[in-house]
Amino acid sequence: MMTIDVREAYRRALDDFGALVHRITPEQWQNRTPCVDWDVRALVNHVVGENLWAPELLAGRTAADVGDAFDGDLLGDDPLKAFDTSAAAAVQAASDEGALTRVTHLSFGDVPGEEYVTEVFADALIHTWDLARAIGADERLDPELVEACAAWFAGAETGYRQAGVIGEQQPVPSDTDAQTRLLASWGRRG
Repeated sequence: MMTIDVREAYRRALDDFGALVHRITPEQWQNRTPCVDWDVRALVNHVVGENLWAPELLAGRTAADVGDAFDGDLLGDDPLKAFDTSAAAAVQAASDEGALTRVTHLSFGDVPGEEYVTEVFADALIHTWDLARAIGADERLDPELVEACAAWFAGAETGYRQAGVIGEQQPVPSDTDAQTRLLASWGRRG
């Protein structure tokens, strides 16, 4: 269960990710990230792709309806503009009347829009840490967003792990802070 409005959490997570995107220097686009096989450019491209999918899925379209429109390089010659434009569209789509109650058709089945927005919020939050780590920025995540994500992920972790979309749970001491525990549950080593 989310401890704050999921639309607000999603907007804030994308804002934090975007702030880091704007700090990427030309030589950092090739830096490795904690995400296996992704450099910084691939990570940002992934988030832009998710942002582009959000308006489509929240409008009730299916993956078949959209096809391969968001495959490949979505950043082009202006990655900052690509991110900013996609994030604004995603946040707007999540805020639209009825978006949270509308059926969203995902690859694994139909879910309410609220569940989908929660999933993309969590992904944006975790990838904010990934990007910060990759470019040597401050890795501290918004504590309120960490709390909200952890509350939701406690019920979703098993399904994510069984689907193979997150890494193995990392061991952490019992007195570890909330952010480190959350990252460990997503398979990240803090």
